[in-house]
Amino acid sequence: MNGTRRFARLGMFAGLCLILGNGLNAIAQAPAAGQDSSAAKGPKYTLAEYNAYQACATEKVPSAQIRCLDDFVSKYSTSDLLVYVYPLYYRNYTQLKNPQKVIENADKLVALGDKAESGIRYEALYARALSYAGLNVTDTTPGAKDLATKARDAALLGLKTLDELKKPDNMSDEDFKKQKQQPAILFNYTAGNAAMTLKNYPAAVASFKAVLALNPDDPITNYNLGRAYQSMNPPQWMDAFWSFARAVTAKGATEAQSRQIKGYVSKLINNYQGGNVCDSLTAAELNELLQLAGSSPERPEGYKLASATDISAAQKDMTIASVIADLKTPGDKSKLTWLASCGLEFPGVPGKAIEIVPGSDAVVLKIAFVTSDDEFEKATTPNMDVKVVGQPEAARVEKDSAVHFTGTLVSYDPDPTFFLHWDKAKVKAEDIPKEKGAPKRPVRRPAAKKPGTKPS
Repeated sequence: MNGTRRFARLGMFAGLCLILGNGLNAIAQAPAAGQDSSAAKGPKYTLAEYNAYQACATEKVPSAQIRCLDDFVSKYSTSDLLVYVYPLYYRNYTQLKNPQKVIENADKLVALGDKAESGIRYEALYARALSYAGLNVTDTTPGAKDLATKARDAALLGLKTLDELKKPDNMSDEDFKKQKQQPAILFNYTAGNAAMTLKNYPAAVASFKAVLALNPDDPITNYNLGRAYQSMNPPQWMDAFWSFARAVTAKGATEAQSRQIKGYVSKLINNYQGGNVCDSLTAAELNELLQLAGSSPERPEGYKLASATDISAAQKDMTIASVIADLKTPGDKSKLTWLASCGLEFPGVPGKAIEIVPGSDAVVLKIAFVTSDDEFEKATTPNMDVKVVGQPEAARVEKDSAVHFTGTLVSYDPDPTFFLHWDKAKVKAEDIPKEKGAPKRPVRRPAAKKPGTKPS
């Protein structure tokens, strides 16, 4: 999910239209020899310098113009005309797709400081930011830290220089503001991308959020904001999940991007919660997250997902009786209990057999969960279905008899039709009649046992 290539594909001059009356014309109209571009304080140069510059400026072939500029710089290394020479350099190198040389000459132009008008400095910084995006710098790139440090500094300077630009007289305030949005996005994104390389994650968060303030539905920036939150020490998981979800639901996201990020977030949530055995839980949490994030750029303060630590604490001293009680409690308690119990194997679950459904692959017992003799006598309707696998003799369990089973809790229906669903169950051998129809002494339920560990 590297978004730098998207910026690299932008035309170099896409964001330069706001300086047409400032930088570009200044480059094309260097004053004649002996004249000043701004009265007595303007640049001064000889007729020979001016003629040499003009010879280069009129050259149409990029490679030929670069050779001409090289010759000019070798002869006039301190010329005031360098303020017009360096832009010609980085424009040509942009056409020749040489980002390193664009950056080198943009930096030389910016180093001239106030000798170059703000519009020209802005153009150089814009070209530099685009070229850095085209480099696709990673941690393994030689000199990555130095490249990223300079790129971030230049991008922040670009934002400052952008603010210094004067509005053209023939442009409305609203149009001028719109013209500045694209370069502001580029500079902030470049600063954020460089901060990620530098592992300065708080700075990356600030820059990416500045991009999203201008374009909240950009999937790449939302994704990278999530990466920044994820990389902090300690990781800011809730903000990371929210940003990733914003990337999935962003209007600008392609189907492939949404699918890829959604799969990644699902794995992150599963790992964050210690590996849910019930895949349906992760899917439900993810769908809820996507629905909420799709309607709000900012994460509500109260939104959170239970962590592996939370789930482990909930599993301590858990019994099937406590699970049923907690699942009937509305709110966060039932959610956490279900996260902690779904997929667990519980031993010795007691109940009263209400209905027995034989089958070729499995026997299904419909059972009423009971914890006392009084409940046993009064139970007439089931609140559990238990799929018994690999134990065909379980079909001999008698209606209205006491039964104990060990099984895996896989799903449940909440109130008002509360119902537990079990799989991979085995009935206690003593609760199965030796022969079909043989009488069997009812067995009363012992104290509820603790659940076993999650199956591997």
